[in-house]
Amino acid sequence: MSSINNLSIQQLRQAANLKEKIVALEKQLSQLLGSTAKAVASPAPKKKKGGMSAAGKARIAAAQKARWAKVKAAKPAKVVKAAKPAKKKFVMSAAAKAKISAAVKARWAKIKAEKK
Repeated sequence: MSSINNLSIQQLRQAANLKEKIVALEKQLSQLLGSTAKAVASPAPKKKKGGMSAAGKARIAAAQKARWAKVKAAKPAKVVKAAKPAKKKFVMSAAAKAKISAAVKARWAKIKAEKK
C-alpha cells in the first residue's frame, strides 16, 4: 500500500468514498446481526504523553523565585545620583534662520540652473 502523501487527489477521493461505503456496510451488518459484530471505528486520538502537573509547575516557579531573590540580595543597593540641572535649550535667532534659508535657496537655485 502506498503512502498517503504519494496519492493523487482522485485516489484520495476514491479512498474516502470506499471508507464511507465500508462504514455504511458495517452498520447494516451490525443491525442485521443484532449488534453482535463490532463496528470498526476510526482510532481515537492518542492522549498526549508527558506534561507537567500543577504541583510540579508550582515547585519550579518557587525555586526560580528563590534563585532571583538570592541574586537580587547579592547586588548592592543602587546609589541615587544627584539630578543634573536641565540644559538650556539652544534657540536660533530669526536673523540666523533667515541667513541659512537664503543660503539654501541660493544653493538649490544654482543646482537647478546647472541642470538646464
